[in-house]
Parts: sequence; structure tokens; C-alpha cells
Amino acid sequence: MPSLANHQSNDFTKLLLIGDAKSGKTGSLVSLVEAGYKLRILDMDNLLDILKYMILEKCPDKIGNVEFRTLRDKRKATQAGSEIVGQPKAFIEAIKMFDRWKYKDENGDVDLGVPAEWGPECILVVDSLSRLCDAAWDWADPLTPTGKSGFKDARATYGTAQDVIEQTLATLTSANFETNVIVIAHVMYMEIGGSEDPETGKMVGGTLKGFPQGVGQKLSPKIPQYFPSVVLYTNEGGKRTLRTNSTPLIDLANPKPFAMAKSYPIETGLAQFFGVLREPPKAKAEPKLVRKV
Repeated sequence: MPSLANHQSNDFTKLLLIGDAKSGKTGSLVSLVEAGYKLRILDMDNLLDILKYMILEKCPDKIGNVEFRTLRDKRKATQAGSEIVGQPKAFIEAIKMFDRWKYKDENGDVDLGVPAEWGPECILVVDSLSRLCDAAWDWADPLTPTGKSGFKDARATYGTAQDVIEQTLATLTSANFETNVIVIAHVMYMEIGGSEDPETGKMVGGTLKGFPQGVGQKLSPKIPQYFPSVVLYTNEGGKRTLRTNSTPLIDLANPKPFAMAKSYPIETGLAQFFGVLREPPKAKAEPKLVRKV
């Protein structure tokens, strides 16, 4: 009979980090770099500038511990609005990266192996889930058949995109995905427990709650269910804070509520949060990225 003391959650942190836009989510990753973690960032937002300069300011000797890949579908302006150039590929490339962190860029080939085998000294960061969801919708849209009316049923596109995002979260937070995971998401507010307005399709007459932004409203309440740790970034009076205890609008969670402080400054908060849950990485020489030219 397995002992609860040996549960796999003791080895890896799976964290959902939510907050409003520009609340300091990406830049706050610097404290984990300072603590010695190796970060592998799936960059869907293309907004890593702040993290780069934070690392160069605080721990420039560790900038080599951060590897990233930026994935965004190329777009062009047309008279009908913005359109993707060619076939949407960002979502499929992201899924491939979760299976094996391998790709080719202008500097050669990069191969960091299988993320599920990176271990406790690495953190896979998805920045952000909001843009990953957008990429999933763009991927699903061409797969949706056109009906007899000559139009596509957007509900089918949303359904496909929601399913693949939920499957992805299930994979990243599963017991056999043996590395730490941080998924960064923006907050969206919606009514729950009410009734659906037949004209708008939105829930009305319920309770206003905050959830991670997903693909449509049906997915968002499901997202936190996959994470044992959910934290919120707030900005009150110009002071940015990592919050660990729930608010009237947003439910939060962590595995050690009796040991965890109710809040931390975002400058050091993520490292402090991880520090409550596990020992920091041991200092050792960092191997160079594997590149074949």
C-alpha cells in the first residue's frame, strides 16, 4: 500500500499564476532564476523583454539558465481585417515542444530532451495560456466544416479548441510529467450560477467570479481544477503582490496553507512560494545548450 508521504506532489510544483495584464507576471520569474532553477519558456506572448533585463540586472551570470522559444502565427493586414499568413502552426509547434523540446533556429539545432523527464531543478513555463488558447482556436478554425448556410458553426471551433487545451493541461499536470510547471494566465470575470441569456449566450443573474482566460467561457472554470497551486498577482496602491489566499472574486490554493504566507512581494514571491514547497536547486555548473550547426 503506497504511503501518502510519498505522493508525487512532494517532488514537483504545478502552479497556475493568474493576474491582470501588466501586473508583473513575466518579470517576476527572475526570482526563480536567482534561486538556481533552469527555466524553459514556451513564449506565446513575445513579451520576454522585461525578464531579460531583470536577469541582466540581478543575476547576469545565470541568464544562460533560461531557454525560450517564441511561437506566434504570422499575420497580415487585409481589407477584411487581420489574417494568418498560410496555415496556423503555432499551436501544433507548442504541442510538439511539450513532447520534446527540440527545434531548429538561425543558430542551429536545439535539443533539450523530453520535458516530462527534466526533473525538479527545471521549470516549464507557459507564457501565456491566454495566447496558447488563441493559437488553439486559430488551429481549430480551418478544421471546422462549413454548413449548408455557407458559414461555420463557431461552437464547433470553440469545442475543438477547448478539448485540446484541456487535454494539454491534463498532460502538463499529470503524475508522469516529472518537472515543475508554471502556467501564466490573464484573469477574466464571468457570472456563474445564473441562467443563459438567449440573445447573448452569456450567463446572467449569478455570482461574479474571476477565472483564467481560456477559449470561451465553458473552459475557464475548469482550468484551476488541474492545479494544486493557484496564485494571484494584485496591484493595490501601486504595490504589486503575489497573493496565496482566496479573495471574494477568485479562489486560490496551495499545498501548504499553514506554512505559506498570505502574500509575498512579487520581486521575490515565486522563489519564496517554491521555497515553502521544496528545497532549491543545488548549485552546480550549467551545461551549455546542445546545438548542432
